[in-house]
Amino acid sequence: MPTFSTGIGEKDITRAIVKTFTEQFLEYAESDVIIVGGGPSGLMAGRDLALKGVKTLIIEQNNYLGGGFWIGGYLMNPATFRHPAQEILDELGIKYERYSDGLYVAPAPYACSKLIAAACEAGVKILNMTQLDDIIMRDNRAAGVVVNWTPVNALPRQVTCVDPIALEARLIIDASGHDAVVMRRLEERGIIKIPGMGAMWVEMSEDAVVEHTGEAYPGIIVAGMAVAEVYGLPRMGPTFGAMLLSGRKAAQVAYEKLREIEEAPPIR
Repeated sequence: MPTFSTGIGEKDITRAIVKTFTEQFLEYAESDVIIVGGGPSGLMAGRDLALKGVKTLIIEQNNYLGGGFWIGGYLMNPATFRHPAQEILDELGIKYERYSDGLYVAPAPYACSKLIAAACEAGVKILNMTQLDDIIMRDNRAAGVVVNWTPVNALPRQVTCVDPIALEARLIIDASGHDAVVMRRLEERGIIKIPGMGAMWVEMSEDAVVEHTGEAYPGIIVAGMAVAEVYGLPRMGPTFGAMLLSGRKAAQVAYEKLREIEEAPPIR
């Protein structure tokens, strides 16, 4: 039987957690890119950006990552991918089966776990149980996010009022799925109008989502199903190829935007 290290007690474990979290939190109060939403498109975008050396932070309102990627469709674990998304599966080392010509299937928990691991290994940092409260705006351009702990919103105002904090970034990626929470904040201020997604039409939706992925407002890039919400595109249902490809395109757009503004004072 193994013998664990002696002389390490509860206080040491607490200090390790608090110190490590605090140091990371302080460092990522300023990021190159903040991604709102840790689903497949957000994770894919984060992974690709971090591999290019971009300082990238994902905020996720749940205590887990992956969004609907974990469970496929209708609470059944197989996740489907249409060609050419299997090329990303190959890149991430995700094993899959060919179901029919152009359609591939992989166990959702396995595929999701591999994507999460790939993002973390690339250097993405993550804040779980962190919910978007608002956006930082400067000269009609998004300049960061205002966040709070997710559980705070479950408390009635007469019980507690916990002010949020702000995290600055050069760019924001709204990868929050059907909620499209970043873009909804703009709609609440009357800046834009979001039509919401259309009815399901998978053959139209996947191509359209990837095509429309990009900067939807100065400083804000939309990815994944947030794209369908913002542009009124058909929904795609339980297939995930466009989520991965949209995340990749969002990373490409973000990287090019960062290069355009690289003469600005550095954030780091």
